[in-house]
Amino acid sequence: MAGRRSGTPDTRGEIIAAAREAFASQGFDRTSLRSIARSAGVDPALIHHYFDGKDALFVAAMDLPLSPRERLAEALDVPRDQAGVAVIRTMLTVWDDEAYQPSLLGVLRSLTSGTAAGTELRTAFVEGMIFPALRQEIEGGVSERAVGLVGSQIIGLIVARYLIGVEPLVSMDSEELAQLVGPTIQRYIDL
Repeated sequence: MAGRRSGTPDTRGEIIAAAREAFASQGFDRTSLRSIARSAGVDPALIHHYFDGKDALFVAAMDLPLSPRERLAEALDVPRDQAGVAVIRTMLTVWDDEAYQPSLLGVLRSLTSGTAAGTELRTAFVEGMIFPALRQEIEGGVSERAVGLVGSQIIGLIVARYLIGVEPLVSMDSEELAQLVGPTIQRYIDL
């Protein structure tokens, strides 16, 4: 199975899809280029034709079909005293969407991996996209301390509900969860 397959398939897209699934289910560290190539039905050398190594493939695979900054801007187009519930509601809506979940799980697993790629992703994704969006989009602005506390609550909820599968968080209605967790987020926003 050397090189490109016959016909004109979207080989690059198939590699990205296989990588996205592998990173989501196994995380960055336990995913190999060989396993991705096998899943995509291509020779491993073809991955190197399209991507400059595993890190570059990861970045391409985690190209989420949404902009966190745009979603937060939409969510936070509310009065300041409603921002806590709005942030949680939006986060749950995105995470509950099956189209986004594999990519998001891959990002989450990699963020918590302790690898150089995880550190780079944390810096780029959380500190470079999510935190600035929270600071900019909340009416009247918020302190660095508040942003860190909001981030810790969101990450904890995501890990508990979507990665570990803690009940009753998994089976709880998203709106009910937003109403329960939102006031805690609001308290941090109001610091």
